[in-house]
Amino acid sequence: MGLLAMTSATLVDGLFIGNFVGVRALAAVNLLIPIMSILFGVGIMLATGGSVRGGKYLGERDTAAASAIFSKSLIAATVYGAVMLSLGLIFETTLFEALGASPDLFPLMSEYYRIVLPFMIAQMLSVVLYFFIKLDGHPLLTAMALVAGSLLNIALDYWFIVVNNWGLYGAGLATGLSQFASLAIYGGYFFSKKRTLHFSLRQSRWLEVFQAAYNGLSEFINNISAGILAAIFNWMLIQRAGVDGVAAITVVNYLLMIGYMAFFAIGDSCQVMTSQNYGAKNARRMNKFLRLAGWLALSLSLIFITVLLSQNEALILLFVDDNDSEKTIALAQVFVTYLWPTFIFVGINIILSSYLTAIHLAFQSGVVALLRSLVLPVVLLLAFYPLFDDFRFILALPTAEALTFFLAAAYFIRYRPKRMVG
Repeated sequence: MGLLAMTSATLVDGLFIGNFVGVRALAAVNLLIPIMSILFGVGIMLATGGSVRGGKYLGERDTAAASAIFSKSLIAATVYGAVMLSLGLIFETTLFEALGASPDLFPLMSEYYRIVLPFMIAQMLSVVLYFFIKLDGHPLLTAMALVAGSLLNIALDYWFIVVNNWGLYGAGLATGLSQFASLAIYGGYFFSKKRTLHFSLRQSRWLEVFQAAYNGLSEFINNISAGILAAIFNWMLIQRAGVDGVAAITVVNYLLMIGYMAFFAIGDSCQVMTSQNYGAKNARRMNKFLRLAGWLALSLSLIFITVLLSQNEALILLFVDDNDSEKTIALAQVFVTYLWPTFIFVGINIILSSYLTAIHLAFQSGVVALLRSLVLPVVLLLAFYPLFDDFRFILALPTAEALTFFLAAAYFIRYRPKRMVG
């Protein structure tokens, strides 16, 4: 529920920006995705890898070791966030140029970027706390924090963008303040008498942070690959359709996002439960959670495909004004016809990758993540782009998911729960 709430707030961001700031603003925000994805990827790796190791410690009833990796993950995330904030502001123009953005979009990009980036430390801490608090048996608190932050983001979007007409500055400020609100709610965990994990600044064995982070390699790859892929994809669309093409794919990404985040939410929940039962060597319960996650993912895939194909025009019009965005709307509808098959495979791929992470097969999980989110999409895009003179090169994305599925399934058969804990 928490991840879905966070996604809902992102969708509302797009709705306000598209309708009250314009399609150029949508394009500017999308062009920044590679930077934010790469910066955020390390934070996700620290949080995921640390929580998986912490889950194993809790399964072994070693609460001292679980508390230690919890503390070290929080400290490492804080230091990383501070360093990336400094570098990101110093090299702002260089980063914009590297993304291939035209200079006339720099002011719009900078307006949003300079507000969102300083809130990175709060975002890093929030993601680490999200994983560890849920691991410690407080999923309601994590959901409450994200729901409250999302609702505040929506309210502030309306106040800053619609009422005060602050444009992308207001959208960025709303996002940042909502992250602080979520972080404040997470802080209530430290006053709970029922918590198992305890924070301490005095730590040793710092190498464990890097060892644990390695186990979050697949999540890091998912995030950093999204940034690299977005950069390549945006460049291709700018060549074929200009800013309208980037704005159109931004709208379609918003439509796809709710499905992707639902799958990631299922994968994250399954990962937590699987890692604990892996530590307890309970193969039966591992299989039970995996079956439930699989059926849920397949059911959601069918729902998402049906809605996307039958209601795509109405959904697109939620994010753009049809009075001055005819080209963007038409392009978005074309993109949907090429991208809907992605949902056939993406849910199962995400769950299988999460399973491999949960049983400490970081390399195999990383291979699945790398193939589906970077290697195959990039190779296929580069192959399809010169082959088709229209937008059929977008078919590279669902094709990559389909090919990845066969490897992920093979890994699961080889490393099924009974064999891993037997």
